[in-house]
Amino acid sequence: MGPLVDERTLARLLDDVAAGTTPVADAVEALRTLPYESVTDARVDHHRELRTGHPEAIYGPGKSLEQIRDIASSLAAHSSGAVLLTRATPEQAAAAIEAVPGARYHERARLVVVKSEDGLTVSQEALARAIDGDTALVALSHTAYRSAFVYDMAAVTALAHRAGALTLWDLSHSVGAVPVELATACADVAVGCTYKYVNGGPGAPSFLYVRGDLHESLTSPIWGWFGRRDQFDMASDYSPAPGILRFLVGTPPILSLLAVEPGVDLLLEAGMDRVRAKSVAQTEYLIRLWERELQPLGFALNSPRDAAIRGSHISLGHAEALRIDRALIDEMGVLPDFRYPDNLRLGIAPLYTSFADLHEAVARIVRVLRERRHERYPSDRLTIT
Repeated sequence: MGPLVDERTLARLLDDVAAGTTPVADAVEALRTLPYESVTDARVDHHRELRTGHPEAIYGPGKSLEQIRDIASSLAAHSSGAVLLTRATPEQAAAAIEAVPGARYHERARLVVVKSEDGLTVSQEALARAIDGDTALVALSHTAYRSAFVYDMAAVTALAHRAGALTLWDLSHSVGAVPVELATACADVAVGCTYKYVNGGPGAPSFLYVRGDLHESLTSPIWGWFGRRDQFDMASDYSPAPGILRFLVGTPPILSLLAVEPGVDLLLEAGMDRVRAKSVAQTEYLIRLWERELQPLGFALNSPRDAAIRGSHISLGHAEALRIDRALIDEMGVLPDFRYPDNLRLGIAPLYTSFADLHEAVARIVRVLRERRHERYPSDRLTIT
């Protein structure tokens, strides 16, 4: 049998006792109840994760809404990984989400997943606990759109492959700003867009990567005439084209493709090593500006401090972020975007964003707060932010 408490929990408890913030009697009670907890006619095992590497899961059928709420709250408070509610009804899912804000309900799978503990990063250990022999596909954004956290693609792909799973990487917030080594990482499938750091502009096409040895074993769920073997036969049946061509669908958007070309040429001319170096320098500079100018005004840093795991945007949290975002766009000539619940996201395109641009943007954010311009805007949820 494994230890009764993990080292971090025990150390924190002992530190609290030493500091006098936790009475000895409370610490004794905490140690007594750590392995198991009785909640609403259920006994929750908080040490399953220590023994097996996977936290307790909630099996939905037969449980009342009160039980779901109480068990989900208990697991969320103790687990270091995901909390799963399986085979949940919509009513049970609503009860779990009420108890654990940030949970998501996947209706078709009847699965509830609680995301990362800090809302910014997901540890390698948490992924290792989640990926097992029942995993078919690991789908992740290489650079997380909300926080700019960058996964270790090679390490995660290796975890998936050891479990017999494939990987699908979304590169939308990486390509053109963060070096991506798909072949080196042995990644299976990747998708992305070209309107962000590739600078293709509105309507720019997306792209798909499929590792060469998977071309013949994977098929596209969307059949189109550009993806068939004999394009102009117009036969009634469908036979996919060989290789990567089978993943095409309809006629390519030629004008949009032409608009992407100069963006790609500029990235190739600059070199991704230099682009990445400037991106890191600029995000570091923006964080220094946040510390000096914005933190005193109530902004939190919602992106990783470590440049090695940070992409090319910085997210700043503020209770009034939505209204600040609207004032910046409408009045100040600054174009960030807002992501719920409180993220003001500033994207840095290293090819053309200057350090002076960043300094001026922060100065205008300060003006919005000090002049209370944001207070003229409603906080109604918008379709596009």
